[in-house]
Amino acid sequence: MYKVSEIKELIRALDRSNLSEVTVKGEGKEQITLKKNSGVQLVDAAEPVTATAPEAQSAAKTVPAAPPVKEETPVKEEASAPKDAAKEDVEHILSPMVGTFYSSPSPDSKPYVEVGAEVKEGEVVCIVEAMKLMNELEAEMNGKIVDILVENGELVEYGQPLFALQSK
Repeated sequence: MYKVSEIKELIRALDRSNLSEVTVKGEGKEQITLKKNSGVQLVDAAEPVTATAPEAQSAAKTVPAAPPVKEETPVKEEASAPKDAAKEDVEHILSPMVGTFYSSPSPDSKPYVEVGAEVKEGEVVCIVEAMKLMNELEAEMNGKIVDILVENGELVEYGQPLFALQSK
């Protein structure tokens, strides 16, 4: 089974390339096929494929979580956004992988964060489940959550904004 860090590196390599799809099978591992804008799929194939591309050989590198992207709040969203978000630039906390978004550690627990919550760098804000692994996503800066952009249990894509954060 591939490690999450290996899958992240493969996704980034595919994203940087001009390929739309790549199939990889590491030694003693299941074969996976990655498609741009389609997520990760496990595929059973008649013949195993050995990864020979430089991107696949570097899959064992550790990959940091995707950094927040600085964006200005669009004018058409200002009416529905909280007043604080309309005043200043908003950072987005992005999903570092394809998976399922969970706002709390278990179904009967309180969410990690809610709109209006102050978060500190390194504080867990949610979980993204990928291939049965629960990955805690941490805030990469101090700030205030001004919007939660996805619903609990929703499927999320690599790079998809999950939270709008007003930096401090």
